[in-house]
Amino acid sequence: DGSLYNSVMVAEGGRSHIRHKVHLPNYSVFDEKRLFRAGTLPDPVTIPTSSGDLKIGLPICEDIWFEDVCSHLKSRGAQILISPNGSPYETGKPERRLVHAEARSRATDLPLVYVNQLGGQDELVFDGASFVMSSAGEVVVQLPAWQEDIVHTTWSLTQGIVSCISDYITPLEEGLAATYQAAMLGLRDYVRKNGFPSVLLGLSGGIDSAICAALAADALGPEHVHCIMLPSKFTSQESLDDAKECADLLDVKLDKVSIEDSVGVLEGSLSSMFGDMPNDITEENIQSRLRGTLLMALSNKFGSMVVTTGNKSEVSVGYATLYGDMNGGFNPIKDIYKTEIFALAAWRNSHFPVGALGQNGKVIPVSIIEKPPTAELRDNQKDEDSLPPYDALDDILSGLVEEELGFDEIVSRGHDPDTVKRIEHLLYISEYKRRQAAPGVKIGHRNFGRDRRYPITNGFRNARLKG
Repeated sequence: DGSLYNSVMVAEGGRSHIRHKVHLPNYSVFDEKRLFRAGTLPDPVTIPTSSGDLKIGLPICEDIWFEDVCSHLKSRGAQILISPNGSPYETGKPERRLVHAEARSRATDLPLVYVNQLGGQDELVFDGASFVMSSAGEVVVQLPAWQEDIVHTTWSLTQGIVSCISDYITPLEEGLAATYQAAMLGLRDYVRKNGFPSVLLGLSGGIDSAICAALAADALGPEHVHCIMLPSKFTSQESLDDAKECADLLDVKLDKVSIEDSVGVLEGSLSSMFGDMPNDITEENIQSRLRGTLLMALSNKFGSMVVTTGNKSEVSVGYATLYGDMNGGFNPIKDIYKTEIFALAAWRNSHFPVGALGQNGKVIPVSIIEKPPTAELRDNQKDEDSLPPYDALDDILSGLVEEELGFDEIVSRGHDPDTVKRIEHLLYISEYKRRQAAPGVKIGHRNFGRDRRYPITNGFRNARLKG
């Protein structure tokens, strides 16, 4: 009829059987109603087998999140449900899939084969983790997440009843292990699928660049990671030492390019206009932007993609420099809060991720994990000079972003009202920075990208949200 559908095709005996998706998601990261026309309730596909004809119901992805498609397939004689999926990962998603699959299996009294896509595409990462569920709602076959696998299953067809008699269960990774795998796979596929031979990043001696370097080495192999230390007069010897130790532990190449002379030249060029005006954030941002320029120059010359290293806490409140440390092609930790970064670094030091191409054992110096975070853009600078402690900041941000709570609800958690008001204001006014930020892996319930869409110009950003 000339319309575009989201469909599945079964090829059998020289014939093709096509079924269209009924329920088109149009929320969060999904925009299917802008692209596709919804199908009507489908009939099963009949496939001849040595034991007789087999009627297969083919609910597509979101179709198993509702009752009607599977119930209709059952009423039309389906003996088994096979559900092809492009279901992107986020924290808690594997458990939600099981809830819906169990509901459909129990309601129809049919086994359900859930087949999910694997790999990264821009901000989305698909974790695989396909499974077979019995008609009683029990998982009898579970494939691994984050890696390709093929499992041959055995089925019985007796008096029209289909049952899986295989038993193959691979435990799924959870918590920090799943977060690390999502970031690693997202980075790996973005780099490889877009044809970059390698990556480079600024290794500052801080925890964000260290975890990004570890992710890059694990995703691509140490030989495809080039780290650059870009010190200024504010860079401590501790940071220099930590960056070198981290590069050594990761077995990645590390070069040092001082920005001190470049800062002097640029400040000299501006001195006649700045006059005797006192130093402020302008001079701090000059350093960050020079670092970004140098990294992009190396990217242009050698063809490597720059990995940007801002965590979700910084991205939320704009604690980053546009055209400076925000420069880059992809950010693997864009959806990971700072408190989670600390935990992730400690986890990586004691675990070797499945499928990792990097080094086993400790890869991030303990001193990097334990020292107070600092941008080192002025003397004795600490992140908490400009921001609340990260445990408080991240809880406020989680309330505003993931939970979409009101001001009063967040204050009721024990936070200072003025602090909540300030963080809320920073979140709103930083939208223009986020629009220009590199893409990054979606890990949480609501990321900055297709998931959370706010206008830059608005009339509410200076008002407090009331609970």
